[in-house]
Amino acid sequence: MELNLILAYLGVFAMVGISGMGSAFGLFFTGQATIGAMRKDPTQMGKYIGLSALPASQGLYGFIGFFLAKDLINPEMSFMASVAILMMGLLVGIVGMASANRQGRILANGIAATADGHSVLASTMVMAAFPELYAILGLLVSILVFVGLA
Repeated sequence: MELNLILAYLGVFAMVGISGMGSAFGLFFTGQATIGAMRKDPTQMGKYIGLSALPASQGLYGFIGFFLAKDLINPEMSFMASVAILMMGLLVGIVGMASANRQGRILANGIAATADGHSVLASTMVMAAFPELYAILGLLVSILVFVGLA
């Protein structure tokens, strides 16, 4: 019984903690690029701030996963249910971390290129959507598993 709770809570930790770390890294990259771009032209902050915030979504996916898993965690849960929550936590956390990290790098390069006068703002948003897709897929898989456990 205690092992089941430990495994499930480790899954929740992974969902929120690892995906949140990825978002923090991605936001670091975009924030750094935005500060550099604003040194060239501070009036363009509005153009960069939207791009800068995009890697935060993966951390939110981790929170959504937690919100869905929390009602499944109880002392009477089965071992398989606790392992499923752990695995889905690792899925959402690791994919979210990788996605946010790479998305932040794509966006940082797009922000820097835009600041240098290149017209790549729209292209940057499209390219940033590709890593985001995999974070969404990871969340969707976990939702399907959690619905099956309920």
